[in-house]
Amino acid sequence: QVQLVESGGGLVQAGGSLRLSCAASGIIFGLNSMGWYRQAPGKQRELVADITTGGSTNYVDSVKGRFTISRDNVRNTVYLQMNSLKPEDTAVYYCNLATRRGNFWGQGTQVTVSS
Repeated sequence: QVQLVESGGGLVQAGGSLRLSCAASGIIFGLNSMGWYRQAPGKQRELVADITTGGSTNYVDSVKGRFTISRDNVRNTVYLQMNSLKPEDTAVYYCNLATRRGNFWGQGTQVTVSS
C-alpha cells in the first residue's frame, strides 16, 4: 500500500552537492518520521537523518553541518540536501517512513563521490 520513490542520486566530485528527494504515497499519513539511511559496501545500514511531522530532526555526527533534511507534510515528501560531499559518503541511500504501523523503505538511490 505504501510506496516510497527516491530520486536525485548520482556521481559527483568531492566537495560537490546533491539533493535527494523521496515521495511517499498510498496512505493518509498520521504522526510519523521520514528519514534517510545509507549502506556502503561491507558496512551496516546506518541512519543519516530523520525528521518528524513536527519538524524535529536528527543527524548522524558525520554529516552534521553538511547535510540538511526537510519535509513537505502536504506532499508527503522528504528531502536531503547534501553539501561538501566526501568519498566516505558513497553509499546507497534509502528513504524510510516510520509509523506506528511499521517501517517502509524505498528502493534506494546510489550516491557516488569521487576523489
